[in-house]
Amino acid sequence: MLRELMGGPLGFSEPRGRLPELSAKVLSQRLRELDERGLVSVERRRGFPVRTSYTLTGAGRALRPLLIELCATGGDAARRD
Repeated sequence: MLRELMGGPLGFSEPRGRLPELSAKVLSQRLRELDERGLVSVERRRGFPVRTSYTLTGAGRALRPLLIELCATGGDAARRD
């Protein structure tokens, strides 16, 4: 989920489309946990329907080098198998 938000703010349906293997319930739970840990901020805009936007906080953006390294390491391991 953090990787998906590295490109900028997303509404709920955008990461859901990019991560189809996650159910809406699991995605909601993960976003809530990231918010509670201070890695993601949530903005809800009034209207019908209510629009929700998820954005990385400074702490979330600070994880970018780690995520890049994890992806690179995972890619290397997959190529060896």
